[in-house]
Amino acid sequence: MQSFIVEHYLNKVVDVYCGGPDVFRGNIEACADNVLTLEKDGKHTHIAIDKVIAIWAQ
Repeated sequence: MQSFIVEHYLNKVVDVYCGGPDVFRGNIEACADNVLTLEKDGKHTHIAIDKVIAIWAQ
């Protein structure tokens, strides 16, 4: 999953679904050590890659 994200979504704005009611949106700044890093409005969100159910570009 990590190599797929880097190859197809690095530096793109995406929505990330991890289950439940929450969807995380932001620009993918990094994907390393099984952690996805999103940036939005100067704030960073770090998501464990094994928790990602779906990801789609905006």
